[in-house]
This record gives sequence, C-alpha cells and structure tokens, in this order.
Amino acid sequence: MGDVLRGNLVVAQSGGPTAVINNSVVGVVDEALRHSCIEGVYGSVAGIGGILDENLIDFREEDPRTIRGLRTTPGAGLGTIRLKVRDHHIPRIVEVFKAHDVRYFLYIGGNDSQVTSHDIETLASQEGWEMRVIGIPKTIDNDLPETDHCPGFGSAARYTAITCREIDRDNASLPYVQVVEIMGRDAGFITGAAQLARQDEGDGPHLVILPEAPLDPEAFLEKVKATYEAVGRCVIAASEGVRDQDGNLLAAADKVDAFGNRQLGGVGQMIAQNIEERLGYSARWNKAGNIQRCAAHVMSRTDAEEAYAVGMAGVRAAVEGEHGKMVTLVRESDDPYRCTTGLAPLEAVSGRTREVPREWIAADGLSVTQQFIDYVAPLAGEIPPASVLKRYYIDKKCAPYADPGKKR
Repeated sequence: MGDVLRGNLVVAQSGGPTAVINNSVVGVVDEALRHSCIEGVYGSVAGIGGILDENLIDFREEDPRTIRGLRTTPGAGLGTIRLKVRDHHIPRIVEVFKAHDVRYFLYIGGNDSQVTSHDIETLASQEGWEMRVIGIPKTIDNDLPETDHCPGFGSAARYTAITCREIDRDNASLPYVQVVEIMGRDAGFITGAAQLARQDEGDGPHLVILPEAPLDPEAFLEKVKATYEAVGRCVIAASEGVRDQDGNLLAAADKVDAFGNRQLGGVGQMIAQNIEERLGYSARWNKAGNIQRCAAHVMSRTDAEEAYAVGMAGVRAAVEGEHGKMVTLVRESDDPYRCTTGLAPLEAVSGRTREVPREWIAADGLSVTQQFIDYVAPLAGEIPPASVLKRYYIDKKCAPYADPGKKR
C-alpha cells in the first residue's frame, strides 16, 4: 500500500467510443467512491478538451441510477474528442489539475491517449505536483501492446461475426459475391473475428483479408473463382486497411485526420468492382461504418465486465501508490476462459502498435488460423446459430423446364 494521497479524481474518455466504454467510467466512479482519500470524483466533458476548458462535472451530484444506466448505453457518456495533444497543451492540463487539487487522473483511450497520459505524468512530476496517472485501455482495433486484449474489441468482434453470419445467410439465399468492409487500419483483429461466423463447411466468410497479409491480386482472384465454382457464391471480409504487396493501402483518400492518418474507405467497393470486371460475377459490397463500434445491442457480456473491471483496477492501483501505468488484461486460461488485470508502464505502451501475429494468419493470407479463433471466441461470446434446412426434395413428375424467355 502506497502513501495516502488526498485529493480529487478526474476521469476522461478519448477517441472513438466503443459499445462498452461507459462501463470503464462506471468502474472508475464506483471504485473511487469507496475510498475516503478521493474527495471529489469528477468527469471531464469531451476528453482532454474538457480539462483544457475546465468543463468538469461532479459525479457525486449525479443520480446513481443514471450512472448505473451508462453500463448498457452506447457512445461516450462524458463525451469524447479527437484532439492531437501537443506539447503546449500539457502545461495547461497540469495547471487545471493543480487548480482543482486533482491528484488522480484516469484516462480511457487508445494509443494516443496512453501517450498523453505519459506526458502528463512526466510534466507533473517535473513540476513537483504529486499525482497518479493511470491509463485505462480502450480500442476496438485491439492494437494496444502489453495487454492480452482491449475493452471494446470483444463487442466489435461479436458485432462483426453476427453481421457476417447474417450476410452469409442472405448470400446463400440469393447467391453472388459479397464484400464486407470492416474497420481496421493497421491491425486486422476485427476482420479476423468475422471468421467466427463460419458454422459449417461452405459457410462464409469464405475469404478474410487482413492488413498484416499483403494481398496478391492474382492469387486472390483465383481463390474467389475457385470458391464461387465450389459453393456457388463467395463472401469476403476485407479490412479497410488492406495493403498491396508493396505495403500501400488499396483505398485511401487524400484527406488526413488530426493525427496525420489518411482517411480510409472504399476498399470494399474497389474489390467488388475488380471482381465484376475480371471475373464477370455479380458483386456487391457493404460497409457498416461506426455501428461496428457502438452496437450496444450485441454487446459482449465478457467485454462489458472487463471494461468495468479495468476502470475499478485503475483506481485501486492509483490509491495503492501506482502511477505512470496502464491497466492490462491478463489471460489466465482459455478453457475455461479466465482473465484478470495487471499493470504495464505507460512508456512501454506509448507509441507502439500491436498487430495480428503472422502465425495466426493462414499461409495464403486469406483466412485466420484456429489459434486466432481460440483467442477471440471467448471475448466475443456466443454467436447465435443459423438454422439451415436439409431440403428433402420430393420426386419430380414433369419434364425439365426450359424458360423460353431466357437468353441462350
């Protein structure tokens, strides 16, 4: 147990919301209210922007029923922001923390948020302001290092698998080639999870394309053709970050976001058009967009509980004297699935991106291995099964039908 540090706590959310991001806020608040050393429990409205503008709310004044209700509410309850935090922002943040006697800061976010947490911790220490900064992981991309997985990913994986199973059933009813574009710039974890939709041999998605496996266009088209000839259709799950053999994005706009990343989108349409032009098959494409990250109606129960747990663990760690750390999820067992929390230094997380291990991707780069499926299955939870008729045909009694209006 570390020295008792009295003062106020601020929790903030950052980046794209997930289906379970509010669970982490509730975990922070619930645990903070249990410790007498934490006097004020505040939330920053719109992430770091709320700190810069001193837009802080008092959770002690909120109705406890409203706070509990956040656990099943999508979006960021506190509001979030996409702000590239620069060096000139950090002194202002520390100034606000000093003015409000903030000694505990819990920041829920992905890669850039962990960098910001580390920078705040460093400057506060340099200025002699004792405070404990703890990063709370959040990202559907599952690309934070030092943790087995990230809260938010399990629900996105579940949504993707269920959606691909539904699209596959639709495709089986009226066969054609269907391309499903899935979020994931540099890491293909969500796209790989689409393979959970495979229930029986012949089910889609038949091809799964990740950013980590550069696409060979000729080999890809050959696989599409072989699949179509074998099962009469083809469902393809493609990451928005699919790259060619030179490492270039297949589809990216000239526009860049606040972090210098080129805006993605359109790879599904590009692949579908290429299949139509090269193979002559009717091809369609779908892109779910933001619903992949905010679909609380298919929230993974495991994901929600773990998001809540990392919020609580962050507060406990800070009260016990830890600082400059990010809460991690540590897998103890696959079967039965068991997971606990741990801590990793922020400096070991900042500026690093985790990708799908190459050994989890099939040799041809067009599916994931059983090792990947074993990894993601307990995080997504059960995928509702599809019922498929055996189709017991009765004997035919008429001559074969030849449609006189059909072109020969």
